[in-house]
Amino acid sequence: MSTVIKAAGPARFLSLVPHLLGFHPTRSLVLVPFSGRRSVGAMRFDLPSAAGADDVERIASTCIGMVCRLPDANAVALVVYTDDSLHRADDSVPHRAFVRAIAARADACGIEVRDALCVGADAWTAYPDDGAAPRLGDLSEVAAPAADDLPPVRVGDQAAGAELPAVADEAAQPVAAALRALDQAVRTVCADVSAEPGADERAIATLGRLDPHALTAACRLDELPALFEDVLAWDPSALAPFDAATLIWCLARPALRDIALVQWCGTLADGEAALDAQLQWEGGADYPADLGMRMWGEGTRPDRDRLSRALELARHAAALAPDAVRPGAPATCAWLSWALGRSTHAESFARRACELEPEHGLGEIVRSFVAVGHVPDWAFRAETGGRGRR
Repeated sequence: MSTVIKAAGPARFLSLVPHLLGFHPTRSLVLVPFSGRRSVGAMRFDLPSAAGADDVERIASTCIGMVCRLPDANAVALVVYTDDSLHRADDSVPHRAFVRAIAARADACGIEVRDALCVGADAWTAYPDDGAAPRLGDLSEVAAPAADDLPPVRVGDQAAGAELPAVADEAAQPVAAALRALDQAVRTVCADVSAEPGADERAIATLGRLDPHALTAACRLDELPALFEDVLAWDPSALAPFDAATLIWCLARPALRDIALVQWCGTLADGEAALDAQLQWEGGADYPADLGMRMWGEGTRPDRDRLSRALELARHAAALAPDAVRPGAPATCAWLSWALGRSTHAESFARRACELEPEHGLGEIVRSFVAVGHVPDWAFRAETGGRGRR
């Protein structure tokens, strides 16, 4: 996630921060760690609201602790984004105590604070020395530039993108019908009829009445890793009803969903290993620790494009899914967002899953990750061309 910052002064630096994040932050603290003159990403935190002195110190320690986990970070720039006005009669700058706490923790950890800046509702400034009046600058000076050589900045703040795509009833109804047909096909294909006289003939007759598309979809479930790999090539905005139904059906089942997640943050071979591990675990064997720890953010850094494609597919699946099976898809969105470093999105998707199904397993896990500030270990390793973390 390294990016060369060429900023001639604080105004230019502030104009580049949204490009590091990929969005325009609001009500946030953004830390930009540096290794020498090179930035190593960007971290966004919610600003503390009505926090006491003890809370401010704790939050500051957590924030700088994140910087310290980056092995080569030796400096940091911090930016406060607030909705407050900076034109004040008393010349104060909002969140001054919080910024002091951040600077003190950085100093204690041997991290140089290169800049401490504030972007308010009507101006921007550097946090002044004690007793000095702030020098306010116009917000037009820090507008994010449009440039082909910079990562894009999407419209909206850190919460934008956590919503589900809009889906018309005429698109959702065929998916619901396909899910019913798929479920019937799976139950028919998997039925044990060997001990019942005449059951074989009845099963054959039932198979003959099944929707052939449903039967094809059910047969694809016999090769799950191949299916999950094929899924990544699907167009999220143009899912065929039975493709959408197959994806929703899998994400609604924790064992299958977890195989998909391990594979999507790894390779086809990882999916095959996860499937084998799941079958062995169901037979009483221990689940391999290395596969299990992937779900906790340990191991090699996943391919960001694979995770992003999987997330878009899961978002569309969540939008198309009937209520009865819907929680699995937003919970999958939550984990994928968390794996990509988008904790704000992760919490939103996880909350949606838990609203649909209270105490949903994966939804609750992701919410607990976000609540304690747990991020994937791979987020602290270098990534060529990345934008940082949010």
